[in-house]
Amino acid sequence: MTRRNSTRALAHLLMLVLALPVAHAAPPAAQALRGSVIYPAPDLMPIRNGVILVRGGKVAAVGPADEGTAATRPLARQCDGGVILAGFQNSHVHLIGSAFTNAHERPARVLEEGLTALFTRWGFTTVFDIASDRGNTLALRARVDRGELAGPLILTAGWPIFPPVGLPIYLDHLDPAFRDKLPQPDSVDSALATVRQNLNAGADATKLFLVTPQGGGQVKRMSADIAAAAVEETHRRGKLVFAHPTDLDGVRAALQARVDILAHPPLGVPAPWPKPLFDQLRAEGVSLIPTLKLLRYELAKEQVPREIAERIVNESVQEFGKFAAAGGDVLFGTDVDYMTDADPTAEYELMAQAGMSAMQILASLTTAPAARWNESGRRGRIAPGLDADLVVLEADPAQDVRRFAEVKCVVRDGRVIYVK
Repeated sequence: MTRRNSTRALAHLLMLVLALPVAHAAPPAAQALRGSVIYPAPDLMPIRNGVILVRGGKVAAVGPADEGTAATRPLARQCDGGVILAGFQNSHVHLIGSAFTNAHERPARVLEEGLTALFTRWGFTTVFDIASDRGNTLALRARVDRGELAGPLILTAGWPIFPPVGLPIYLDHLDPAFRDKLPQPDSVDSALATVRQNLNAGADATKLFLVTPQGGGQVKRMSADIAAAAVEETHRRGKLVFAHPTDLDGVRAALQARVDILAHPPLGVPAPWPKPLFDQLRAEGVSLIPTLKLLRYELAKEQVPREIAERIVNESVQEFGKFAAAGGDVLFGTDVDYMTDADPTAEYELMAQAGMSAMQILASLTTAPAARWNESGRRGRIAPGLDADLVVLEADPAQDVRRFAEVKCVVRDGRVIYVK
């Protein structure tokens, strides 16, 4: 056979092969998670005796259980029978504890134990770290994303930005080598370089410490031009800005700089908080993370007498409640891994004491953060096509908000990552 004939024969054979029908892989079979109650979203009616079908990491269907779903293979039989909600987001955490050091080389089991203790056992399928060693946190995130260990989706602000020579006194207990790395830019150019480097490396937001306590009643304040420049650059990159305000002037500075999210209210500031100031927060769409339990934690550290401490806590709870009652955007967060107590039960109790209903608290955990990060089409609710990020509780939090912390199972992207 000549070379030309051989080439023609091979071409003909290739055409025959291409003409054969292609065998497409069958879609993965659906799996069922059954609940005594399912809350698809805070503003929707619950489904009694319901079922969620999960396929390929997404919710395929949700509705009442019937004969058509009875034979569907369970996602995890030990997770059936509870109260099912969309996965929770904790919008104020840190990853600075010893459990996460050297994340790029630590045994996966050790890192997973740390993530479980702080986050997954409490139902958090997404967490936003708003100050940490950026490189270490990104290494931890990469290992979770690769499937080396089970854990939540980790978003991070990376390195936070402080006023010049302005590290707060409450960070004195941290490793000096870590504190020496914390950015304290003294000019607009330096601040912009810090923001760009942080976001270029993979950070998802910018965190500004606008006011930092120095001890003896003294504070350091970030200059308005540095704050404004950092916010503008972050917004130009399509990211959001968190700010730590500390006091009422810090709240005013956040508004002036056009910050998106307050990491705390001005906890401990005597009541009443100025209504026009908090009306302005609402009008400009600034979200607020209450972190109410943190105030009690800090007052206990300072050995404030219990009776006085509770009066201070109650005042801040009441003032925060006015913001929430007026329709302010609330994101759940606990400041865990700065605060060593990971149990969020007291935070739920204090939010309820502030006047928030169980469904408003659920919104702060689910639909509100999804909307804040423009991800309502991906997460925050239980609906067909959305990520199968789910929390199964032992009992109904509508009866008692403490039940938000009574977690039976956690599912992320259709995979069980925690079973009690």
